This record gives sequence, C-alpha cells and structure tokens, in this order.
Amino acid sequence: MLGGCASLPGAATVGVEGRRVEALVARHPGPTVVFENGLGGTLDWWAKVWPEVAKDHAALAYNRAGYGRSDVPTAPRAGEQVVAELRALLKAQQLAPPYVLVGHSLGGLYMQLYARQHPEEVQALILVDSTHPEQLRGKGAQSQWPAWVRVGFNLMSSEVAKQELDGLDATGQQVLGLPAPTGVRVWVLSALRPMQERSTLADDANEKRIALAALYPGAKQIWVDSGHGIPLERPETVVSAVREALGSASAASATQPTR
Repeated sequence: MLGGCASLPGAATVGVEGRRVEALVARHPGPTVVFENGLGGTLDWWAKVWPEVAKDHAALAYNRAGYGRSDVPTAPRAGEQVVAELRALLKAQQLAPPYVLVGHSLGGLYMQLYARQHPEEVQALILVDSTHPEQLRGKGAQSQWPAWVRVGFNLMSSEVAKQELDGLDATGQQVLGLPAPTGVRVWVLSALRPMQERSTLADDANEKRIALAALYPGAKQIWVDSGHGIPLERPETVVSAVREALGSASAASATQPTR
C-alpha cells in the first residue's frame, strides 16, 4: 500500500451522479492534465507536482471512491468502473478533452485503460512507474508473494485497496485486449533504484518495468533515479514530461535520463 507524505490543500468535495468526490481543479485554457493515484494513495501524492502544473495549465487531481473524503464505492473496483467514474467527474467539472493522462503505479494501469478505450479524448499518456497489465501474472502472482508481503498488505490495506488489487488482473487483461492508442504520445517514467533489488518478486517486477514501454510503440522510457514514489521523490521529472506533452518544454529536457 502507498501513502502520501505531503499535503495538497484546496481540495473540495463535489457532486457527481449522486456521489461525493474529493477533487482539486485548476482552470486554464488548453488541454487538461488529469492525475490518477496509485493503490492506497491519495491526491496528496501530487503535492510537489501539482503547483508547477496547475499554475499554467488546466488540471484535475482527485481521490477515487473510498479514499480521502470521496464516498465509499457502491460498484466493484474494476478498471472499467474507475474510468467511467473519472469521465463522469471530468464531465461534471466541464473539463473537456483532450486530456494529458498522468497515472502513478496502479493509477497508470487505469490510465492505460482510459487511453485504449477512449483514444479520441487523449493527447498524451504519462505512466509514472506504472503497474504492468500482467503485473500479477507469472512470478508476480499473489500466490508467489512471500508470506510477509501478503500478511503486511492485508493488515495495512483498506477494504477498497483490497478490492482494487482483486480487480487488477482483470483490468490488465482488458488493457491488453484493446489496441494501443494511435496518435497518443506516451512517456514511461521508470524507477531506477528498484532495479538494484534482487529477489524472485523484485526480478519479475523489474522485468515488467523494462517491458512496459514495448506495449506502446514510439514511447519514451525515462529511467529516474528514484524509488517507486517518483511523484514525491523526483517530482521535476513528472513536471518535465507533462510540459513536453503540452508542448511547453523542449524535448531534450524531458527525455534525458535522470541518474
């Protein structure tokens, strides 16, 4: 489970189809940057990214159902449901496409599904140490996790996080069942420090870090000198990718590997 360690003031609860959703919105002309949190994470994860993006660009960060002040979910936590709820929120806030989708960890998997389901709405996709669609397959299967990892997750995770994990593999297979979006620019920001870890589970996760970019022909994979928490540890790399996606930064500044 992930948990933010910074604050992001200004979020408010808004009504969406009879539900309350905690969201933070910045309104400017142009495409909207949409941030999606990882498993167990809240919008505070973007505390060091949001100010730099939101001062000049339209943006939305929010808490999925069951996180922060958002209402608990009434529907299964499948990726398709998460995408539908996000699209309803964007519509309710009158934030029209095109979107630059930015997803961290499991949020990256949800954003992959969004981009494949609705490519006409997406200008760019930025995957921040994203979950691979087959993360829980092969040696990464939950049955292969060390006992202490399984016990720790069950003890520390909320019921919503457990439901999201339960739906992860089905979401991944849905992603792989749809074509990669054409005309959508893709950045893959990958954490470099976990590549130094050695165990069966770590080796599998690192192989999938490498393989993720291959799912998106033409994607730019950027290795970031960071742990999994790139938005908090190296926020400038996320901001740089966003600016490049919006055409407001040089390609060189965003594609140079950070080591």
